Amino acid sequence: MKPPPRVLVIRGGAIGDFILTLPAIRLLRETIAGCHLEVIGYPAIAELARSAGLADSVRSLDHRTMAPLFAKTAPIDEALAEHLRSFNLVVSFLYDPDGLFRATMERVGVKTLIECFPRVQGDGVHASRQLAKGLEKIAMYLDDEHLQRTHFERRFDGTGPVAIHPGSGSEKKNWPVENWLRLADELGGRDIVFITGEAEEARGVTACGFGPHAAHWHALPLTELAARLTTCRAFLGHDSGISHLAAGCGVPSLLLFGPTDPAVWAPPQPWVSVLREESGDLARLDFERVKSASAQVVAKS
Repeated sequence: MKPPPRVLVIRGGAIGDFILTLPAIRLLRETIAGCHLEVIGYPAIAELARSAGLADSVRSLDHRTMAPLFAKTAPIDEALAEHLRSFNLVVSFLYDPDGLFRATMERVGVKTLIECFPRVQGDGVHASRQLAKGLEKIAMYLDDEHLQRTHFERRFDGTGPVAIHPGSGSEKKNWPVENWLRLADELGGRDIVFITGEAEEARGVTACGFGPHAAHWHALPLTELAARLTTCRAFLGHDSGISHLAAGCGVPSLLLFGPTDPAVWAPPQPWVSVLREESGDLARLDFERVKSASAQVVAKS
């Protein structure tokens, strides 16, 4: 019996970068029928692909045997070389301007390597479409159906909380945290849960400021956070990886954008609404405008 095709996807990057790549991974998964698909990435993030049913296995990009793949003449671990050769197709989303990784793949005997440029350009084309562009070399084209689907099945039963993520990976993309606290208070009787991680903790955003009634999910493993997000009534946040995760869980969302272009960076799912502060300074985004839009999203959910 002929073994199933084997596909390897190599993708580093932060949470949002990885989630923006999931439509391309889905395209590979569904186009190459019955394939075994593995992801090499940062395990805490790459496990999202496995929990979404898009990958069969995950390996760590940080493993000590990986470093020689990016050097000219360093010896390659033979077990790793044999593993890489076992794939019919390797798709790399690594930045490789000097061609060192490509040369190493050729040296170890990888059959077919497709390189997808990982740096998104601000040209108005959605990031997921840009990331999937390299797959057109093998006649795979990302369509709206791949782009707009959920990655995790929503499990909202009518009683879930409104989740607020008051941060992002960049301070300039954040609405002032005191506005989020006021908004949570003015949303009234709705259950509220605040989501925080290392970035928020570094800014001093801690549970003690969220009030006596708000729940707090801090630094959860991403697969667990995804499972919890699927139960939420709505999600409020910024241009962040967690916002992409919430959108991928099917949660009606309102996202605040300032310096970045939502046409490129906003989650593409139709249940996502965006408010943009045209000046680029989110501190100037009017509170009443956000409150009104948030109430509409929550009411529709």
